[in-house]
Amino acid sequence: MPRLVMKFGGTSVANLDRIKRVAKRVGVEVAKGYEVIVVVSAMSGKTNELVGWVNETSALYDAREYDAVVSSGENVTAGLLALVLQENGIEARSWQGWQVPVKTSSAHSAARIEEIPTDNFDAKFSAGMQVAVVAGFQGISPEGRITTLGRGGSDTTAVAFAAAHSAERCDIYTDVDGVYTTDPRVTRKARKLDAIAFEEMLELASLGAKVLQTRSVELAMRYKVRLRVLSSFEEMSDNAGTLVCDEEDIMESNVVAGVAFSRDEAKMTLVSVADRPGVSAAIFGPLADAGVNVDMIVQNIAEDGRTDMTFSLPVDQVARAEKAMAEAKDSGDINFHDLIADTEVSKVSVVGIGMRSHAGVAAKMFEALSAEGVNIKVITTSEIKISVLIDRKYMELAVQALHDAFELETA
Repeated sequence: MPRLVMKFGGTSVANLDRIKRVAKRVGVEVAKGYEVIVVVSAMSGKTNELVGWVNETSALYDAREYDAVVSSGENVTAGLLALVLQENGIEARSWQGWQVPVKTSSAHSAARIEEIPTDNFDAKFSAGMQVAVVAGFQGISPEGRITTLGRGGSDTTAVAFAAAHSAERCDIYTDVDGVYTTDPRVTRKARKLDAIAFEEMLELASLGAKVLQTRSVELAMRYKVRLRVLSSFEEMSDNAGTLVCDEEDIMESNVVAGVAFSRDEAKMTLVSVADRPGVSAAIFGPLADAGVNVDMIVQNIAEDGRTDMTFSLPVDQVARAEKAMAEAKDSGDINFHDLIADTEVSKVSVVGIGMRSHAGVAAKMFEALSAEGVNIKVITTSEIKISVLIDRKYMELAVQALHDAFELETA
């Protein structure tokens, strides 16, 4: 029998009534003849509560015990859903990560899935099990300890199960009814996409779109897992949601698929840095060691052997970056005249695989921003993406202008 993976996020299983609603959706797929693997998150707000308890208990907590605590929310949801399915006459059983087992690395709170054996489920499905309800977000390390995959890790769990079991599809149920051309809260003209290529979804996710965890999209692209993003609160239909698939599966791609943004960015400039081999490593090595996530990088033309180095980073990492640069300067690894941080910027990006074969996308983007009086501070490009750093106060205006310029409401 074909297998289907269904993943339900925290809002979809926020209380017992919603869990019962989820059970009905699962029952529909069982009636179609699928062997169903359901991956569940903790009830909405539960993981934050558990994290809070850990932080309140110990400021310097043991990461192994942190994982043991925060993974418990998914266990509760999995057990409750299995019970409701059983009450509905469906043969269901809940599974914690260690029971499958979901084999991961030892990096607690940020583990990577290394293997998901299928023998256990194969035997249970053959013996009459119709639904396996899996606690997402968790696994087991080589040392036999519970691990977690990082926030949003249930998406990754679901895709990994779909890949391991060669599932026909992986349905990700959230509180939105699909992937939009941009955030509908920023512009009401935002349009739901029927389909989007893996590469486009990966760029949108990494650039600020919160629909899917970036790691889950990477995994789906690597193993060719067809994803469908849809709402657990909408009526079921075969055409619901957005299909995330191979570029070849989409009849014709638009030049630009969507506009993404990251609101809370910062721009940092090291003024008058020596222009010599190794200076970039001397700057970005300490930043990496400090856990600073650097994104856009621009180096000015050198003059008299000195240059300016500008880069973007999340605004909540500015203090960490300033400390790392001050320590590097004190140690003599680098020398710069000044460090300037601008904490009032945002990143806005246009994404589309159609850019590969169409010229003029950058020109249209810059013209649209210019017409609205939006000044561009930093620009970076890739084969299917153009990103700009602008003043945060113009972010929503920029998103709306670009959405209109590329006619995404009717594309």
